[in-house]
Amino acid sequence: MAKGLDVGTMNILSSSPDGDGTKFVQQRNSFVEIEYSDMAEQMLSRSEVLHIRKDDKVYVVGDDALNFANIFNKETRRPMQRGILSSEEASAIPMIKLITEQVVGEPSTDGENLFFSSPADPIDSELSTLYHQKTLESMLSDMGYDPEPINEGMAVIYSELADHNFTGLGVSFGAGMTNVCLAYYAVPVMKFSIARGGDWIDQQASQATGTPVDKVTSIKEDDFALDFQTDVGGVEGALSIYYENLLDYVVEKLSAEVDEEDVEEDLDVPVVVTGGTSSPDGFEELFERHLEDVQIPFSISDVRSVDDPLYSVARGALVAARSEEESDGAAAAASAPEPEED
Repeated sequence: MAKGLDVGTMNILSSSPDGDGTKFVQQRNSFVEIEYSDMAEQMLSRSEVLHIRKDDKVYVVGDDALNFANIFNKETRRPMQRGILSSEEASAIPMIKLITEQVVGEPSTDGENLFFSSPADPIDSELSTLYHQKTLESMLSDMGYDPEPINEGMAVIYSELADHNFTGLGVSFGAGMTNVCLAYYAVPVMKFSIARGGDWIDQQASQATGTPVDKVTSIKEDDFALDFQTDVGGVEGALSIYYENLLDYVVEKLSAEVDEEDVEEDLDVPVVVTGGTSSPDGFEELFERHLEDVQIPFSISDVRSVDDPLYSVARGALVAARSEEESDGAAAAASAPEPEED
């Protein structure tokens, strides 16, 4: 048995084999603080709302956090910021541990293989991902797993490009970061992240319209489409503007980062876009238009989206974990002593 884990700024998702398919478990990676009372805690427990109590406060965690934030006119708090553990949130580690335990569960065997997503260091920021990666690795190890980090962009390649020999450009548009990976036969040629994603879009739209960030997020996740027919003065109009701006920024960084010397001559590859930020209708077509004018030393055969972009990284992490498991099993079988003849 093996598992995959996508540790995202907005959502944490696990993936595990389920018959001929894959089982996904998801929780929002956020929490909100409310005043403690015996009645409040009883009602939360009775309603099976994920929460913890600390002193005179109760913290509602996961999917219910956004609902409670909107009801009580509060802002949710995040264990992660800009793709990594937040240095500004004192409760970051205990909260992400609680959410992760709910999502991934206990290992089926001691030392079960688990690949978890980890972003590349951003090229437009001095942020380092090392502390984030090592902290998650230690936390998952304490839970009884044998954890292994996998680059988020590479997980997209594993998830979506098996039919193309794991060759292509994977772009994961997350909440905290955008991760990019160019792979050739499952070998990464280029991988980097950009310290902008869905959160950046929400924050910019919030500032432009005077709308609370959580409200902007809710609007974006509720049937928002990139059709550019919305009122320019409203939240959806602002979201459309900043989506355009993000894609301009991503293709600019892609053009600057790719090295012609590292790319196979006449390389022609598909591009796969995934991640929660890529969910709105029209995103694939918009990104394809932005790629048309970019100067890069390889050709793009087509731009693909997936039916469930939120699950792509977790699925790719599971593919990597199962491949490792099969490799370990084959190695163990090869090294086993042959039975003695009678």
